[in-house]
Amino acid sequence: MNLEDLARLRRARDAMDRDYAQPLDVPALARVALMSSGHFSRSFRAAYGETPYGYLMTRRIERAKALLRRGDLPVTEVCFAVGCTSLGSFSSRFTELVGESPSAYRARRHDEGAAIPACVAKISTRPVRNGEAKPTPGP
Repeated sequence: MNLEDLARLRRARDAMDRDYAQPLDVPALARVALMSSGHFSRSFRAAYGETPYGYLMTRRIERAKALLRRGDLPVTEVCFAVGCTSLGSFSSRFTELVGESPSAYRARRHDEGAAIPACVAKISTRPVRNGEAKPTPGP
């Protein structure tokens, strides 16, 4: 992959980081990267180790976790606030990445990180990508 392609992919990744709540799909992101949809998807996965959709959903779940920790919004509002259009898909992906449902995450206490600076908390609470959530203990 050449440096020009990497710079274009970075523009698309930056758009996902910045505009995660907007309706973004592969064709729109490919236009940002000035690539065809197929070339963009293959190149993005080669460069970042995951699909554009996987990366975008990780950003959305990361932001959803912050909103749910506040505790003042219902899960449905958080779902739509981060750009998801299906509560079921949002809940499934959240559970896959975080290891618990959005409702369970919202309901539990988050005091342990209250004194931690936001920049550090963001790193420690970042969702794990590619289905690497810790399995929940069985009975």
